[in-house]
Amino acid sequence: MTAQLPSAAPAVVRLDGYTRDDQDRLLGADPDPFGVADAQLTWLPKEIHFGVVLGDRLVAHAGLRRAPVTVGGLDTEVAGVGGVAVAADVRGHGLARLAVGAALDHARTLGPGFGLLFCRPPLTALYRRLGWHPVGGDVRVEQPDGSVVMPLRTMWTPLREEARWPAGAVRLRSLPF
Repeated sequence: MTAQLPSAAPAVVRLDGYTRDDQDRLLGADPDPFGVADAQLTWLPKEIHFGVVLGDRLVAHAGLRRAPVTVGGLDTEVAGVGGVAVAADVRGHGLARLAVGAALDHARTLGPGFGLLFCRPPLTALYRRLGWHPVGGDVRVEQPDGSVVMPLRTMWTPLREEARWPAGAVRLRSLPF
């Protein structure tokens, strides 16, 4: 059962930065807080961070960065969303929606037509409720030793009304975010 939120409304803020200490305070000092260590991937850090604050406590986070991608032979950019986290004691109150929404609102100012994220299969339903769609087929991502198939679920969302995910092979031309 989730905790009752304090009477103060959550505030959505752009963070000046987001460190491992911030993440540990949010999720605990778990060596694998996102449950993806078995994938053995090297990840890029996010460049822009958004948080949800209750009082003086950070209770949710979403990170963002632009990344190059090729879809169906077309080179473009995506706004990569990652590091989405909500403190365990306040889950179930729409705080992920607030953090991801703030990241996507900012992403719409950056130019890419699509948001892209990677998640574990159990989180697919959450992201579908937030307006994300699964990418069909394999997605290749760069790693220090070359390109690999992303073992996690890849999902996209439009950042402009007219944006439609193109058909064809998908390759992230960078490390995942």
